Amino acid sequence: MLSLAQRTAEEHVASARRTAETIHADARAAAEQIIREAQARAHAVHQEADKALAEAHAKAGQIAQDAQAHADELQQRAEDILADARDRAADMDRDARANADDLLQRAQQRYDDVVGSLAARREGLQRQIEKLEEFDREYRGRLSNFLQNQLRALWVDEPHVNTEVIEHSEMVATIAPLSSTAEES
Repeated sequence: MLSLAQRTAEEHVASARRTAETIHADARAAAEQIIREAQARAHAVHQEADKALAEAHAKAGQIAQDAQAHADELQQRAEDILADARDRAADMDRDARANADDLLQRAQQRYDDVVGSLAARREGLQRQIEKLEEFDREYRGRLSNFLQNQLRALWVDEPHVNTEVIEHSEMVATIAPLSSTAEES
């Protein structure tokens, strides 16, 4: 019995060993399969990640190119706007200078016209003054002659006229040319 029990025990142990080896082999095969699947999955994930990274790099490159193109376009627009603004400023400056020159010419023309008309008026007034001075001299001369003739006539009609009247007439004759000379200056 003992030997039977030992044999049974050995058979059980051998059977348990076989079962254990089978389980172990199955477990190893399953582990290897899981590892292969995990490696395949990891490889697939790695490939997907590489593909996603490549796509991200491509998109980033495209975005960078688009951004650079957009920046270049904006830079060109800014330069065009700046050039246009400079052209407009130059046109406005040229127009302003032309207007200023035109206004200056008009002002100079008005000045020349006013000065010319004032000079003409001055000459006319000067001629009138000269005519009036000439008239004044002639009038004083005639008046003086008339008064002297009147005094002589009085002297002839009345020879006893006192010397005061004669002195007065001589004084009038002397004053008339002096007053006309004083008025001329």
